[in-house]
Amino acid sequence: MVPAASLDARAFACPLSWVKTRIALERLAAGDLLEVWLGDGEPARSVPVTAAEEGHRVVSLEPPPAAGAGAWRLLLQKGTPLASPGPGLAP
Repeated sequence: MVPAASLDARAFACPLSWVKTRIALERLAAGDLLEVWLGDGEPARSVPVTAAEEGHRVVSLEPPPAAGAGAWRLLLQKGTPLASPGPGLAP
């Protein structure tokens, strides 16, 4: 699988790592793959969970040996945005 785009978010802590990932996903078409490089700790735990909650598919999350310790490679497939209820409507 070849990603349509790549994002290096290792320098960012949460929630900024998710914000950068979300912006990158918005630029892709549904079904496209996004490769995201994350730092260890909170970003590697939170970004995949938040992406899945927003309707994207986590294809893989792995520590690539060539990137060194503390780096994670996340591969996301852009989904369709989840519909939010209109004003005054319960989910």
